[in-house]
Amino acid sequence: MQRNASTRYPILLIHGLFGFERIGKFELFHDIRQALRNAGARVFVPHLSAIHDNEVRGNQLLMQIERVLEGTGAHKVNLIGHSQGALAARYAAAVAPHCVASVTSVSGPNHGSELADFLRKALTPGRLPDHVAETVVTLFADFLATLSDNQYQPQNAIAALNALTTEGVGAFNDKYPQGLPATWGGKGRERVNGVRYYSWSGVLQSNLLKEGLNALDPLNAFCRVLSGYFVTEAGQNDGLVGRFSSHLGTVIRSDYALGHLDTLGQPAGQLRTGVDPVELYVRHAERLSAAGL
Repeated sequence: MQRNASTRYPILLIHGLFGFERIGKFELFHDIRQALRNAGARVFVPHLSAIHDNEVRGNQLLMQIERVLEGTGAHKVNLIGHSQGALAARYAAAVAPHCVASVTSVSGPNHGSELADFLRKALTPGRLPDHVAETVVTLFADFLATLSDNQYQPQNAIAALNALTTEGVGAFNDKYPQGLPATWGGKGRERVNGVRYYSWSGVLQSNLLKEGLNALDPLNAFCRVLSGYFVTEAGQNDGLVGRFSSHLGTVIRSDYALGHLDTLGQPAGQLRTGVDPVELYVRHAERLSAAGL
């Protein structure tokens, strides 16, 4: 059956930490972008710093939104941000709501990440000094950038980590509260300043048998290891972000059987049974289209 995801406004898919558009022939959002285009959507992937704070990445996004608007003749865009990309999208919508029709958070740490809190505490004197960690991680990000299209964007590892902690995101939320729930685990306002807000995310399954072939994927195993550092949302996280921390605006669902990296629609997600992450994006584009967005 022919799908119709031809939204009124172009869609921008925004990557999170260590993200990129392309490295060689590998595209981060390849399957998602192709599926959306096949269903009639205009789709773009902005080039943001692989590691930096939310406002720096948000300002980079704003500049690229302007280019998309100029190139397409559209008046607004639909922003779909994965992980930290959701925070960049929220910043852009808060600063320039006249340019943004909707913000969708996919596995976004909208109330911070317990994993980031753990890593921040680990960077203390006597363990791994800040400057050592920053040098190592920034060099790695610069290496990724040289392979991708992000080589001209600045990188800052410690700024990125601080921006993803509960405290860091809390300060960010004080400035840009649009779409946030009033109560923990609740839903936020769907429409703020003319911008629609949505979110979805997943949780790792406690029973490996429910994972199917995906349980054999090394990225899934990696998320399971990281999941052990969660306390507040133990058993209710995707390995990097807690379920209720991901809530923003209208919560479509926050307990899909998906790990954090599965929601990028990469091969790990394609192995699973029951949940097709690429289908979630197409279905959401249809939702946006039906809403006149």
